[in-house]
Amino acid sequence: MTAYQIFAIRAVLGIVFAVVLLRFFFPGAGIVYIAGLGIFLVGMAYITEAWRRKRRAKEREPKSSS
Repeated sequence: MTAYQIFAIRAVLGIVFAVVLLRFFFPGAGIVYIAGLGIFLVGMAYITEAWRRKRRAKEREPKSSS
């Protein structure tokens, strides 16, 4: 998958989950709140992916034998 496809999937899922969460917990929330939560969810997906990649790269470093 390309980076654009991954972004599109994350964006769609972010908006879907934002709508479901806000309609469940805050039924009167407007479109601005839904968009804000969607952007936050997509951003968190990228942040957690970066942390996971950093941790895996650190685990793969060769250990020093001192």
